[in-house]
Amino acid sequence: MEVTRGEFERELRVGLELARRAGEAALAYYGKPLRVEHKEEFDEPVTQADRAVNELIVRALRERFPDDGVLAEESVDTDRRIGRARVWMIDPIDGTKGFIAGTGDFCVQIGLAVEGRAAVGILYAPATDVLYWAAPGHGAWVVRPTSEADRSLKAERLSVTGETELGRMRLAESRSHRGPRMESVVSALGVRAEVRSHSVGIKVGLLVERQADLYIHLSPKTKQWDTCAPEAVLAEAGGCMTDVFGGPMLYNTPDVLNRNGLVASNGAAHEEVIARLGPLLKEWGGARA
Repeated sequence: MEVTRGEFERELRVGLELARRAGEAALAYYGKPLRVEHKEEFDEPVTQADRAVNELIVRALRERFPDDGVLAEESVDTDRRIGRARVWMIDPIDGTKGFIAGTGDFCVQIGLAVEGRAAVGILYAPATDVLYWAAPGHGAWVVRPTSEADRSLKAERLSVTGETELGRMRLAESRSHRGPRMESVVSALGVRAEVRSHSVGIKVGLLVERQADLYIHLSPKTKQWDTCAPEAVLAEAGGCMTDVFGGPMLYNTPDVLNRNGLVASNGAAHEEVIARLGPLLKEWGGARA
């Protein structure tokens, strides 16, 4: 698999190598007995696999890019990253619930934010051996498993759909039970088709693979490491990710939570989606954080 020359070439090469190594490390734990603990701060499960994969990626990035900051889900966050122009955003296993359940619905996420905005994104789904990557000037690409007869790694350029009719859009949704507010959103948009997934990265993968057109997360519970790499891939595939008010996703801020939720789409009807969300947000008393 070739990475074209240009800005972020080294970052992509290192990130792609680390994603595959991290995926192999995750699969060493997959389907085996896990020590599942509960992170009180974010009300989420964590396993020894999350921590092992996190350590592998973070250690390598700090060796290869010592001047960059790092924000990783399973590492202690410090203010050393604040003020740095370049900060890596790492989610070692995005979709830990899917990892624990053995659904295959999880991925390694390695993102790089530059001046507070998503730039480089690498998403690797180890269970299916599907790898997405993107950076400005390089476009967005996917490498899928090859056959036994053809072991070469051939990258395919990604682009989102051009669907503009909300009623024909397919919504990427979480596997967990949907709350009444999300039901109101689905009704307001008139969306009829849905695809379910645990991982933010896998949901964005559905958008860039043209299997979905829209993903909305109303709650303030996603973190910067959940969205940085997916946003970079989506943007280079022609899509768009904003908060639910239509504002930009910001990275390397002291608060790691995306408190204004997120809307990811093919971009074609993004403004209309935001406009239809407006009255609901006002009804719920929502104000941009």
